[in-house]
Amino acid sequence: MTMVSKNDETLPILVVEDDPISSDILRKYLEEEGYTSISVTNGQDALELYQHSFFSIIITDWLMPKMDGPDLCRAIRNMPSDSYTYIILLTALDSQDELEKGLESGVDEYLVKPVHQAELRLRLKSARRILELENTLKRSIAEIRELSIRDPLTGSFNRGYMDEQLANEINRVYRYEHSLSILLGDLDLFKKINDTFGHLAGDEALRQCARTIGNSVRRGIDWLARYGGEEFVIVLPETDQQGCLVVAERIRQQIAALQIESNGKTFSLTISFGVVTILPGDFTKPVTMDEVLISADGCLYTAKNEGRNRVVATQI
Repeated sequence: MTMVSKNDETLPILVVEDDPISSDILRKYLEEEGYTSISVTNGQDALELYQHSFFSIIITDWLMPKMDGPDLCRAIRNMPSDSYTYIILLTALDSQDELEKGLESGVDEYLVKPVHQAELRLRLKSARRILELENTLKRSIAEIRELSIRDPLTGSFNRGYMDEQLANEINRVYRYEHSLSILLGDLDLFKKINDTFGHLAGDEALRQCARTIGNSVRRGIDWLARYGGEEFVIVLPETDQQGCLVVAERIRQQIAALQIESNGKTFSLTISFGVVTILPGDFTKPVTMDEVLISADGCLYTAKNEGRNRVVATQI
């Protein structure tokens, strides 16, 4: 195997060619065009390498020992992948029937030997254009997906995401025997804030509270969802009741310390929490998401009745 590296920012290209002279010419052309390349001599070696290292462009000969180009292409197309590989087939067979057979295997383009550098350049431009379109589409899909699961006001996850993801988190409790804690928080006397300072002030309060909560939990592990109105759900995977109470009390104090400014006015607010911890104990009857939320809501109701701005917890 020979590797040529000219620019780490260029697309990696895998060259599959059993003829050493043709392989050297191809690598020379690629280097002159500013690409990096790795070369192997048969389809089987190429497939094994591809399984460990992704290549966005492959240039493969048709006739090779162990595995030919079309078979290599079919094998790659049958592999699950999040990204597309553009495959160019090299062939000395220029009949229409043979070329159609090659294209039916899943190749994107072909080059007839001997390869001319100008033709190779054009094929690579087409490849890069297709791959860039794929990347643009993937980014757009990711952005749409992100918008679909986020609350537009606070930036936290929305109710739809919570319903799906919380059920998954509860299932993991019983699969991996790890504790799970859920905090149901409700901003105290929030209607009074809207009535006194206006709805824009209420929106700013929600944004700042969501930001405060997000900064108080483990990034990439814990997550926050807006449950509705002024209610938030905070999910703490692999967290027992003691650890959960520490987090809930920290958030309660941080929100109580906020000084929220809106339209020239400053105000503060508090939050009450109902906390539920699921213990990996009796697996004969796993709890449901509805049961967890009802239990958390019961604790929250108690916190409100006991004077607000406090944490009430239970275990199930």
